[in-house]
Amino acid sequence: MNEKKKGFWSEAIRVTKENDPAARTALEVFLTYPGVKALAAHRISHFLWRHNLKLLARMHSQFWRFWTQIEIHPGAEIAHGVFIDHGSGLVIGETAIVEKDVKLYHGVTLGGTGKDKGKRHPTIRQGALISAHSQLLGPIEVGENAKVGASAVVVTDVPPEVTVVGIPAKVVRVKGKKDVERITSLEEKREASYHSSHL
Repeated sequence: MNEKKKGFWSEAIRVTKENDPAARTALEVFLTYPGVKALAAHRISHFLWRHNLKLLARMHSQFWRFWTQIEIHPGAEIAHGVFIDHGSGLVIGETAIVEKDVKLYHGVTLGGTGKDKGKRHPTIRQGALISAHSQLLGPIEVGENAKVGASAVVVTDVPPEVTVVGIPAKVVRVKGKKDVERITSLEEKREASYHSSHL
């Protein structure tokens, strides 16, 4: 079914019930899930932002930050079907892009480094999972169905279908398997990419 036809609320309820066994009913999700409320509020903030009502958009987003403990800049682009679990302390920066079926946990930061202009926040591709307290910094891309481990610090692109952990984050699994040869090859490419972008 087309994302626009399905609508924000039906997608929010679907993804919450699929990802949280504690979610029993649509009414419970609607009334008690701060991630759903923050994403619903963001739709209004983003609308205001795109219509050049930037101060109003920022004020609206800050109001909902107070109520949900989730800070989403009104400029961020977030698809329907994103799941925020718990969410306290989660921050999404202005130029971040978050695609459908992404899972974000509490304490995650999709932030900038302070040095970049233009696109300066991460892009998270469809189906990626970003675990609690992970810090993703700069205009990096996390590929489809990739996983970022808890408390990881990610400053370079993450290829699709891999798992990264640590500070700085390193590849430890490819498609769920510990393929040492592929992991080494991917890490060499990521390291070279990081150094070439910081010259």
